[in-house]
Amino acid sequence: MATTETETTTTQTPISPTKQTHHHSISLRLPLSEASAFDLEKAVCSHGLFMLAPNRWDPVSRTFHRPLRLSSSPSTSLPVSISQSSDSDVLEVCVSGTDCLCTQDQEAILGQVRRMLRISEGHDRVLWEFHKLHDMAKKKGFGRIFRSPSLFEDMVKCILLCKCTFSKSLAMAKALCALQLEIKAGNFSEDFTPKAPHTKELKRKRAKQTRKSKEATKLETKFENCIEEPTDDLTEMTNDSNDHDDEVEIGDFPTADELAALDAEYLGRRCMLGYRAEIIVYLAQSVVRGDVQVRKMEESCNDNNMFSFYDTLYAQIFSIPGFGPFTCANVLMCLGYFHKIPVDSEAIRHLKSVYKVNCAIATIEKEIEAIYGKYAPFQFLAYWFELWEYYEETFGKMSDMAPSDYLRIASTDMRKKII
Repeated sequence: MATTETETTTTQTPISPTKQTHHHSISLRLPLSEASAFDLEKAVCSHGLFMLAPNRWDPVSRTFHRPLRLSSSPSTSLPVSISQSSDSDVLEVCVSGTDCLCTQDQEAILGQVRRMLRISEGHDRVLWEFHKLHDMAKKKGFGRIFRSPSLFEDMVKCILLCKCTFSKSLAMAKALCALQLEIKAGNFSEDFTPKAPHTKELKRKRAKQTRKSKEATKLETKFENCIEEPTDDLTEMTNDSNDHDDEVEIGDFPTADELAALDAEYLGRRCMLGYRAEIIVYLAQSVVRGDVQVRKMEESCNDNNMFSFYDTLYAQIFSIPGFGPFTCANVLMCLGYFHKIPVDSEAIRHLKSVYKVNCAIATIEKEIEAIYGKYAPFQFLAYWFELWEYYEETFGKMSDMAPSDYLRIASTDMRKKII
């Protein structure tokens, strides 16, 4: 395991996602494998997840910002910035708001950095194997797909990405982080607390779904994963045009404990989540109860025989009310399974546009196998390389964009050029 070097500084930190000014900071240095050819910019700006709050990429300084949680006090987050000097084999991790961190908290911070950026011997092997199959990806250094510092955050954000336009995903993520700041400050009202249990209703819906015929399930999946909600998004764009305003203060992404205590109706109204509020609260409560063991899920993916756990993990995630095939595939991608491509309307658009195939939800798996089977078990990486290239050709390099540009892309250009 790479060693950690620490250095205490008293300089003012760069601008953080929360716009707070701190006069003390701790500098941690995370050595990188020389064989990995790691590039921070490419590792961060590789998936739409990097645009969702509380993540913040600074295109000027080429620095990534967000709060990360302490192990000694999981309810405490500190602003963190991550940077890399040109051709450096070390990441500089600056933790603001403190001049002292115990070893346990230093390792917790660096562990979250490693997870987000997929820094591990295991992923180095994945990259090496994928690049043997894909020359262009190797040439461009593509293969590390950004994810969240925790599996729970990934799972919630995969719900936020489902069945809506990206502009709405951006707004919902930011609203959750703004709410977390209120929770942290103790600004509770009676509306926060659950008024009635939602577990029975969600279980009833899942039981009803499992009784449906295979054909009905296919139709439900098509509806669940492909229908967009443009009316809601246009309303949000009008009322929240400053969604990425640098002056707006937000907190960290809420934990399972923080969300489990909330009333789903209030959460849906407060954060514009719609039907997702019940799913998210149920997931949070399941994690808190131990019914959904996110740590155990994560650990099984660090095993050399991780593919032997795939069917079990898929079944566990699919059993959670609200997690359909598209969302499950995205969560498993975040866990490091790259052999399945999440199928939605964008995947269909891509195959029709690039490969001139006439496919639909019911037939796309066959087309995916014919096109991407040669990249097994990295079909998703090959597909995402093409899709991300298309986005950057259409809208410009993602790492050069200011956060204020994300809404323009999602609301205007995406509708005309992608959907």
